Amino acid sequence: MKVIMIDPGHGGSDPGASYKGHEEKYYNLLIALGLRDFLLKHYQVNVIMTRESDRELSLEERSRLANARGVDFFLSIHHNAGGGTGFESYIYDGKVSNDMVSLQSTIHNEIVSSISKYNVVDRGKKRANFHVLRETTMNALLVEILFIDRDTDVALMQSAAFRSDVVSGLGKGIAKALALPDVQKAIFKVIAGSFGDRKNAEERVEELSNRKIDSFITSFLLDGKTYFRVQAGAFADRQNAENLVQTLKGYKIDAFLVVEGTVSSIPPVSQPKPTNTPKPTFPPTSTPKPTPPPQAPSKPGYSILGESVLKGYQLDEFARKVNPAAPLLGTYYITLGRLYGIRGDVAFAQALHETNFFRFTGQVKASQNNYAGIGTTGPGVDGAQFKTAEEGVHAHLQHLFAYTTISPLPAGTQLVDPRFNLVKRGIARDWIELNGKWAVPGATYGQMVLALHERNLSDAIASAKAQILLMEDAMKQLMIK
Repeated sequence: MKVIMIDPGHGGSDPGASYKGHEEKYYNLLIALGLRDFLLKHYQVNVIMTRESDRELSLEERSRLANARGVDFFLSIHHNAGGGTGFESYIYDGKVSNDMVSLQSTIHNEIVSSISKYNVVDRGKKRANFHVLRETTMNALLVEILFIDRDTDVALMQSAAFRSDVVSGLGKGIAKALALPDVQKAIFKVIAGSFGDRKNAEERVEELSNRKIDSFITSFLLDGKTYFRVQAGAFADRQNAENLVQTLKGYKIDAFLVVEGTVSSIPPVSQPKPTNTPKPTFPPTSTPKPTPPPQAPSKPGYSILGESVLKGYQLDEFARKVNPAAPLLGTYYITLGRLYGIRGDVAFAQALHETNFFRFTGQVKASQNNYAGIGTTGPGVDGAQFKTAEEGVHAHLQHLFAYTTISPLPAGTQLVDPRFNLVKRGIARDWIELNGKWAVPGATYGQMVLALHERNLSDAIASAKAQILLMEDAMKQLMIK
């Protein structure tokens, strides 16, 4: 599997080009994160980032990292300045292979095609003696998306739709240039029992038929013995499969998933060993009501507006400890939270609460990129849908912004929350004040969100303490006596 390194230019104390409060490093990172997600979603490829947050790296660190990891292709993402307009790409102006020239042409043309509807000027395929092109040992390309010091270009840079098209052009161009294979589509099969005796499997099929659930028997060999599975469904959407599993478990049937046709992005699913279970019984169709979760301690006065204290990677690590397939949204919440003046780390905890750690076990589906249940006002109402993960985070933060302020959206931001103007502005200055407003009845809604944030903080503190102990131990070993 090929390995690509994506390098969002600048970062940390190095903002790159700046204009009217806009900093290049921010837009470089947004494009890079979107490209990472696009490539991993659509192609069989490994992606390494030089940075996933607002941190500083020297040019030497970037090229050294690429060379040390032995990647197949290096892409550095930048935005231009100097009074011009349009898109351009660069390869090294020294000796390069014909293959690199071809790669540049393929990727460049794909991007230009993807953003042609915006009338972006094609400034051409160029060469330069840039450090990351000269000092990397693999094929390397640097792109300058638009000019940060031209108002019309900045307006496009702020558009989530435009950035999505840039990401699509980059991703498709890279895939075409490197001949990346598509991700195989996963099929989620619901198994309603696995038996050593076919008669028991037939009895399970009969039980399911009585409950209006179609099923059939398949056989497989294990350690030289034939076993019989009862398959009750096969779905392209994992959520639909998991819904059926939960339905079957409500009938006291030990159901599980078998994932087929996937490459690597789907987490493994545990499968119970086949049994010689006797004839199943028919439990009542009604299931007991779940025990309500314990109430989280109140944290009155913790404002919605404010600075995040956690980093993006700490949010992602926490989510993936519960759901290994959780999307990497931490950096979006921290970066965009800063844009709106909202505690992005607590908003992330709210997203965990709304989506059950991005497993989407409620009415909203993962494909909607709706992390806050926006528009899900009742049974049968699926709620809002957003084009990209980034747009979904924008909508979530804008909805919070409406609840907690009476101010207009920050300059240059595009309204994507369809219910922004339906909110009574400024009615919730802290998270507890969301009780009974964001979710109904939701008497402890804010407390539950803060409880998740508290867990995330505790997890990050524990990790930091463990790291400190390791560093202290290393220091002791290094001490010269």
